[in-house]
Amino acid sequence: MALPKANRLKSRKDFQAVFREGIRRHGSYLTLRALKPLCSTKPCLDTATQTTPATDSAHVASTRIGISISTKVSKRAVVRNRIKRQITAALHNLLPKLSPGWRLVVIVKPTAAESKCVSPQFLQELEQLLAQAEVFDGNS
Repeated sequence: MALPKANRLKSRKDFQAVFREGIRRHGSYLTLRALKPLCSTKPCLDTATQTTPATDSAHVASTRIGISISTKVSKRAVVRNRIKRQITAALHNLLPKLSPGWRLVVIVKPTAAESKCVSPQFLQELEQLLAQAEVFDGNS
């Protein structure tokens, strides 16, 4: 079960922005990097800049998520893809609860493959990390 296209973080530029400017939250199996949405409530004196946040609001409307899993986790692609599918399924369950506009990167630690971590553990840890980062709707 893949994430909807509107909720996928794809470009290298977006990943770099999240790694450079985002906040970090660490768990035993995962690390979460989260970048807050841009605030469009700043007062603008120039009329040209007032129209740009309106166009950005459609772009900011959905939370975009990327998953990073290196070969340090496992040399076998089968194992890495299985872990990625489990995390995607857990994120799919949490997607309605997330505040719009966030850019998230979930980084998998090598301990996830060593301990034979399963989907409920990923779901529980993701909930904890997202709560710590205040990404859930109503917390931001």
